[in-house]
Amino acid sequence: MMNSDWQALITTLEMAALTTIILLIIGTPLAWYLAKMTSRFKVVIEAVVALPLVLPPTVLGFYLLIAFSPEHLPGQLWQQATGQQLAFSFSAIVIGSVLYSLPFVVQPLQKAFEQLGDSLLEAAALLGAGPIDRFFTIVLPLTKASFITAASLGFAHTVGEFGVILMIGGNIPGETRVLSIALFDHVEAFDYARAHLLSISLLMSSMVLLAAIYWLNLPKRKNRNALVNNANVTEGKTNA
Repeated sequence: MMNSDWQALITTLEMAALTTIILLIIGTPLAWYLAKMTSRFKVVIEAVVALPLVLPPTVLGFYLLIAFSPEHLPGQLWQQATGQQLAFSFSAIVIGSVLYSLPFVVQPLQKAFEQLGDSLLEAAALLGAGPIDRFFTIVLPLTKASFITAASLGFAHTVGEFGVILMIGGNIPGETRVLSIALFDHVEAFDYARAHLLSISLLMSSMVLLAAIYWLNLPKRKNRNALVNNANVTEGKTNA
């Protein structure tokens, strides 16, 4: 790869890693809140969180670009606080990536929290365990695979982003130029050899990551199938 492609790779990994960390920090309490929420407004919040799944990335990128500009409040506040423009910066593509990849982290965690139930947590509370203690000693160990899945999906989805990044970050080498944009540049320049190299690299890394996620969840599926089979056997004996 060219030096510019290596630079794009470093920028991509930095963006994806930082985005994944932020997503886990804000996505975990949000997923927990949605899993325990019983209000009629739950479907509205879930729809807002899941919106990036169906919303064209250029639409999200367009409105973020407007919000990040110095003429509007978010961009004004950022420029007053940091002295730098938010649009077309590394911070902008991280914020955009967090918003665009949010459902890929929240939804697996929410499903895991809903399946966990309340009995173990209630028992731990009766024994004097506080909320933080219950989370790290009960919730986290039992949902560890879902956390790894959520982090992996969030990371992989961020690496593959293009539309949002291009709209709010542009194509600034060493700042906002990521692998997906570097690939587009090579195709636009008819440099298909380097485009093939980047495409194959992204394809293989995505396949490896997905295979790892499925392998990680394989014991969970086996245990679930075993429980279903045992329940069917028990029901058959009862009916007999």
